[in-house]
Amino acid sequence: QFQLVESGGGLVQPGGSLRLSCAASAIDLRDYAIGWFRQAPGKEREGVGDISYRGGITNYADSVKGRFTISRDNAKNTVYLQMNSLKPEDTAVYYCAAGGWATLEERGYDYWGQGTQVTVSS
Repeated sequence: QFQLVESGGGLVQPGGSLRLSCAASAIDLRDYAIGWFRQAPGKEREGVGDISYRGGITNYADSVKGRFTISRDNAKNTVYLQMNSLKPEDTAVYYCAAGGWATLEERGYDYWGQGTQVTVSS
């Protein structure tokens, strides 16, 4: 059964870094565009960034541009979200999703992970 599993969340101080992982079973993530999303308490889920199908083209929301980086490790069938210079407003549950085309919109994705909590606080 197709599963996406996020990991790597946790508590970090402002200015710190975390790397989230999105691993898959039963599918090859190279065949999918991957998006990262987040949902803060009381807010709608928003797109953070995406990486293209089989390619290295990435796109980021303005709020994280220059601080977050998405990459693939094809040997491990895993996609990463490296988050640097974290701010309290980055606190949210982070989700990865797989779909047919890279977009910051939820409608582009068919498969979703369960999410991992990121808390940025001193």
